Amino acid sequence: MAHILCIETTTTNCSVSISGNGDIVALKELNSVNYSHSEKLHLFIKEVLQTATISLNDLKAVAVSKGPGSYTGLRIGVSAAKGLCFAQDLPLISIDTLQSLALQIQEQTDFIIPMIDARRMEVYTSVFNSKSEQLEETSAKILDENSFLSYLEKGKVVFLGNANEKFKTICSHPNAVFVDGKLPSANEMCLPADIKYKKSDFENVAYFEPYYLKDFIGG
Repeated sequence: MAHILCIETTTTNCSVSISGNGDIVALKELNSVNYSHSEKLHLFIKEVLQTATISLNDLKAVAVSKGPGSYTGLRIGVSAAKGLCFAQDLPLISIDTLQSLALQIQEQTDFIIPMIDARRMEVYTSVFNSKSEQLEETSAKILDENSFLSYLEKGKVVFLGNANEKFKTICSHPNAVFVDGKLPSANEMCLPADIKYKKSDFENVAYFEPYYLKDFIGG
């Protein structure tokens, strides 16, 4: 069985899983507003390996959520993933954060729009169809009352992610459905990671960088 370690740290949810041939074998995660990733990540990696009754030597690859998302969270996750790849001589797989977030929606809908908070009224977002196929490139958008109107006029649109609350305040379209409480998770990374592994779709461990989308702004 091809075991892959999956790491997701792009938001407040510190999430780690083990996949086996695309299926979830073990999952450990904690959503903390204090961003406990630096304290919890390596502990979670140890715990999911124990739950799956495997060791680092049994892994076939490491997958990491590449962003966009929190600058600090991305740095922690990618640094850990690259360190493991170097130490264990494993291939590195990158997973699009918004695409894996969109995979959390299983209900019938016309469009899925995941949004990750990016300060004030700005979000990182993309658009997917009901088959989780990407229709728009990932981008940073400033929300207003006309955001995503072209999709809302065409059919049911499911919004999810940690920017839902601020879009709710300005969007009252009848076709808008808000699914709250959803954050990127290593749970949904398992299948896309396995697909990439079977295609040998790997990153250059030495030169891979997270997909920040925007320059870091302190404060």
